Amino acid sequence: MRATLPLLENSDFPPLRRVRLQTLQVNVGYKCNQSCLHCHVNAGPRRTEALTRETAALCLEYAQASGVSVLDLTGGAPELNQNFKFLVEGARTLGLKVIDRCNLTILEEPGFEQMAEYLASHEVEIVASMPCYIEENVDAQRGKGVYDASISGIRQLNAVGYGVPGSGLELNLVFNPQGPVLPPPQDVLEADYKRELGARYGIRFNRLLTLANLPVGRFGSTLQSKCEFDGYMALLRDAYRPANLNAVMCRSLVSVDWQGYVYDCDFNQMMGLSMRVENRGDRVGRPHLQELLGRDLEGQPIAVRNHCYGCTAGQGSSCGGALT
Repeated sequence: MRATLPLLENSDFPPLRRVRLQTLQVNVGYKCNQSCLHCHVNAGPRRTEALTRETAALCLEYAQASGVSVLDLTGGAPELNQNFKFLVEGARTLGLKVIDRCNLTILEEPGFEQMAEYLASHEVEIVASMPCYIEENVDAQRGKGVYDASISGIRQLNAVGYGVPGSGLELNLVFNPQGPVLPPPQDVLEADYKRELGARYGIRFNRLLTLANLPVGRFGSTLQSKCEFDGYMALLRDAYRPANLNAVMCRSLVSVDWQGYVYDCDFNQMMGLSMRVENRGDRVGRPHLQELLGRDLEGQPIAVRNHCYGCTAGQGSSCGGALT
């Protein structure tokens, strides 16, 4: 795997500072039942990193102390972590909205037959990767058989109310481009997804979120191996829109890794680009969630590099989809 951070260090991306914190995003570990080509986390079945109960409890303590309204659980496959339900139930007890970044195929794995019902019973919002409505494209990006398993997973979620109008159970799908291109307009593509998936399989979902692939992790390494890295970076820079700066996710989100260390976003986490915290006294190294308990982060600087152009190019990109 080729590191991309050295290629992004010499950056002219505009400085950013934080606004009021709204979302605590926790990467519970890198173990996954899939190994997707575009995965910036480099997740897979052989990864062993996993959030402990102690760190999970610290995340809930921080969520309550900081006043966030959303706990966003990601991975890997978040459901594979043994503390997944502890986090879900603890966050719901605190009155927080919980997001599960589900890969859909986990619902087909042995031992997870009741996971759809569990998620529905706790009103967890599902954000699920579905990079195309065409089988060949999905299997090329995520592995053979993933498309069929994903369709089956959506049907399971529909069966318990997800995506059904009036149910209050939100199911959002995620599109990632197949290669070094920007996503098409989100509203147009959403209409295509709903028409095609509805006609073929009778399945329903709430929204489609379009995410640009950032040049990090497996995708960044693939770009380098194909000599496409510089060309993709030029595309992102040329499509930069200053208006997107106000809405980028890192301004109101903190990303916590499986050990409790804190970053400005999940992409920075994967590159080891730690959050910058001013006035730390004699503290050095990566800030830990324990250090930030009771601390107001509004106004703090955000660590930026040239990969940030991926979030501000064209219609913009964030964990919540297009920005404009």
